[in-house]
Amino acid sequence: MLSMQASQLCTLAAVAPRTSASSSASRAGVIRLKPSTPTHVTFRPNRNVARGGVASFNVQKGRKGFVVRASAEDEEDVIPPPTNPRIIVVTSGKGGVGKTTTTSNIGVSIARLGYRVGLIDADIGLRNLDLLLGLENRVLYTGMEVLEGECRLEQALIRDKRWRNLALLCISKNRQRYNVTRSNMEELTAMMEKLGFHFILIDCPAGIDIGFVNAIASAKEALVVTTPEITSIRDADRVAGLLEANGVYDVKLVVNRVRADMIAKNDMMSVKDVQEMLGVPLLGAIPEDTNVIISTNRGEPLVLRKKLTLSGIAFENAARRLVGKKDYLIDLTTPYKSLIQRVKEFVVGE
Repeated sequence: MLSMQASQLCTLAAVAPRTSASSSASRAGVIRLKPSTPTHVTFRPNRNVARGGVASFNVQKGRKGFVVRASAEDEEDVIPPPTNPRIIVVTSGKGGVGKTTTTSNIGVSIARLGYRVGLIDADIGLRNLDLLLGLENRVLYTGMEVLEGECRLEQALIRDKRWRNLALLCISKNRQRYNVTRSNMEELTAMMEKLGFHFILIDCPAGIDIGFVNAIASAKEALVVTTPEITSIRDADRVAGLLEANGVYDVKLVVNRVRADMIAKNDMMSVKDVQEMLGVPLLGAIPEDTNVIISTNRGEPLVLRKKLTLSGIAFENAARRLVGKKDYLIDLTTPYKSLIQRVKEFVVGE
């Protein structure tokens, strides 16, 4: 849609007679030219145009000819340049609850909103974030090579080909053991802040040992990921206390792998029960989804699937709330029923 509208505008501007510098385009994307239009017009879309949200255009006079821009009504939510990046650590305490899955999907969702996002895999020797993003074959340098002066940070950062405003930094390669310190993590995040990222998400390793302490060293906010299991909830409560003890007070909760059918049978704690037990503001509730395994094996986050599943929508909504946009939580109290199940219930009369 974008290429077609751009070609239409450039073609119309090239063949039209000269006009004034304030011609406007209709909402259908067809430009209306007045007499004395310039023969050379440059098409420069804004972020909304790139997403297909074209409404109208203005032709403005510049130093090198005339420029076609989206009108002011499409510039309402233009993202300002970063001044104070938000550094957020994604942690849980217990392993296997979905920290890396949450980091990848929320990071990609924020990048799709137009923000510059940097992801840091702080798991020393057991990194997995590159696998979930499909970038495992492009890791040549890591954060340790940057600290040792063997390469520049720009060389260690891996830009996603699908979203150029998304970058990944791995702290170390597989099977490498380094004595990473708090000062090392603070130095790396400070270097990334200078590159103009809006958000820096740190994928924290499991446990509360030295890896956890290093990962939260430079964090200003935290996402605590847990599941509706008593063991995971107890670990999340312990992590929330450690975050507060280390000066991280802005903590939000992500409840993962929620099953509405088990909640309805009182076999699983509800999201509300988990939130009340932890006393942490809820950012999002992610339903159980078998497509997570498929997306992991393909190296494609759930939010990039052409047909979004319920968990993909939940991740996108959580990302929108994280950046400050108002969005509703998905209703997970009612179990999902397929079309065949609903027809059967209608016929039987249940």
